[in-house]
Amino acid sequence: MENSFFLQPVDLPDDSSSLKTESLLATQITQHIAGKQFPDISTCQVAIIGVEESRYAAKNAAGSGGPDFVRQCLYNLHEGPFKLEITDLGNIMQGHTVEDTYTALTEVLVELLEKKITPIIIGGSQDLTYGCYKAYEKLKRIINIVAVDKQFDLGTEENSMTSESYLRKIIVQQPNYLFNYSNIGYQSYHVDQAAIKLMENMFFDVSRLGVVRSDLHETEPLIRNTDLLTFDIGAIRAGDAPGHAAAGPNGFYGDEACQIARYAGLSEKLTAIGFFEYNPKFDQRGFTANLIAQMIWYFLEGFYNRKNEDPAVNMDDFIKYYVPVNSTEEGIVFYRSKKTDRWWMEIGAKLNIKNEYRRHNLIPCSFKDYNTATENDIPDRWWKAYQKLM
Repeated sequence: MENSFFLQPVDLPDDSSSLKTESLLATQITQHIAGKQFPDISTCQVAIIGVEESRYAAKNAAGSGGPDFVRQCLYNLHEGPFKLEITDLGNIMQGHTVEDTYTALTEVLVELLEKKITPIIIGGSQDLTYGCYKAYEKLKRIINIVAVDKQFDLGTEENSMTSESYLRKIIVQQPNYLFNYSNIGYQSYHVDQAAIKLMENMFFDVSRLGVVRSDLHETEPLIRNTDLLTFDIGAIRAGDAPGHAAAGPNGFYGDEACQIARYAGLSEKLTAIGFFEYNPKFDQRGFTANLIAQMIWYFLEGFYNRKNEDPAVNMDDFIKYYVPVNSTEEGIVFYRSKKTDRWWMEIGAKLNIKNEYRRHNLIPCSFKDYNTATENDIPDRWWKAYQKLM
């Protein structure tokens, strides 16, 4: 691996991998270990990377060791009904500046993405999402980002770069490679109403915690449409994930967080996922490290069960529905998978859409969106995507 010099070997206690039982994940994961040759990643499908960086953390500056605590828990989980080529590449340590750490993360991710290896990043503060975004920017890929977070991390124009303002930094980048941003689980009392209005004006998808929890399955199309998912552990209630300085009484339950991670694994479009803002200083009895490990386990299970479905490629595997809607000139075309019963809809089939946006005009949706169209109404998902493509 060309950028292996950015990666420090995994250094866990001798008994942390519990090799007494061959069914544990420790036996399935190839590790970058000191004194041994760097792992061959030519057949790797998933790579684990820790990032020891939280100098730009807002209200949650973490000490070192977070990624390794999660590793200890992950290695001691039993293998699921999946066989994957997984490599733990070790940790990216703090650079001389935070920007140096971003650069290291960007370079490592570029190499993995070019090799079609899906990275799992364990942070570190959530501003590392910016380093992830820069990898796609370097590859000139226009992407969608989903953030599971109790707030939007927009900051203000006056704010310097922090874990609560990184999104503004991404949005103002020129040239810009962000097509859509979605927030899952924001809590209204943590969000400025002006920020909600800004999200609406930019046709981004934002979903309140209560709305999401009332029908968690409706998050699946959003996640199926993303390239990068960034999960702020502060979005989980303190009772299930106390490992955050600002952990609150409300948030997702642990099993819901695992379900979201599984949806991410199932998404054929998703090429990177990050779990951020874990702070071991506050992690009572290791609850949070264990939960993140279980979330990664569910991500791996979902990844193994990907179906590689794409209506643009395998039309024989789909049923096509044309729904006339009075407020549109051409109606809306839906596609339903014969194998999984998942839905997609086409945006502006007759529009002259630029080539770089072509992959964004066929978007995942739900049966609920189809029902909305049959009632002669435009689904919100369709309308927002249409506005961005116009």
